Amino acid sequence: MSSVVRVWVNGEICDDDAASLSAIDHGVTVGDGVFETLKIRDGEAFAPTRHRARLERSAAGLGLPAIDHDLIDQGVKAILGSGEPIALGRLRYTVTGGPGPLGSDRGTAPPTYIVTAAPIEPVVGPVALAVTPWTRNERSAVAGLKTTSYAENVVALAYAKERGAVEAVFANTRGELCECTGSNIFVVVGGEILTPPLSSGCLAGITRDLTIEWCREAGLRVLEEALPLSVLHTCQRSVHHLQHPGCASRRADRRAPAAGARPGD
Repeated sequence: MSSVVRVWVNGEICDDDAASLSAIDHGVTVGDGVFETLKIRDGEAFAPTRHRARLERSAAGLGLPAIDHDLIDQGVKAILGSGEPIALGRLRYTVTGGPGPLGSDRGTAPPTYIVTAAPIEPVVGPVALAVTPWTRNERSAVAGLKTTSYAENVVALAYAKERGAVEAVFANTRGELCECTGSNIFVVVGGEILTPPLSSGCLAGITRDLTIEWCREAGLRVLEEALPLSVLHTCQRSVHHLQHPGCASRRADRRAPAAGARPGD
């Protein structure tokens, strides 16, 4: 097994470069699947109960069968216990529609279960953020679901990196601030902490939810409200929260998509 990425598929630990999926798995052919990504700290996964609940919501929204959490737990235990404890890393589990037709119709095969884990580098900020010329569709059938259909994120992130940024931010079709390719975003305006509501089409990030809860418990006011994309020009600070816990201050400039962080951030 690779010393970098640990892989488990349907009950078996595999080499990360071994053939372990059907060529007609619906997760491969049409992106028919859901997943969760958890931070690993000292060999332990962060907020597993919250991730389980979101995976269930995503699977229900996509019309997949009920999640077999016992099987996922088996995979997580096998992966995390298959080598030295991962000090800081990313754990991902994925459930796809399983082998099926080459089109959008599903077959009758059971879902495919995949668990992977790998070390990651600590988040370092402040960094640059690019605003994409594309939008999130807040009325999409999969809005707010964490699905494996990530092609638009791949394109948007490549766009950002070509311009010297490390993340890309989307507006929605109404021109409102929505989210980044793999993260939620908060802004500070007039001393208040603001973040787009779920109705904007953004994902209900685990770290987003915890940040809102912890800030409110500390007596800080956090508002979930529709924000124009232009707020990125006027806010005092923007903070990008990865879907696995981590954050970095950022500056986004719509006219100069790879603008650097402001001095003093």
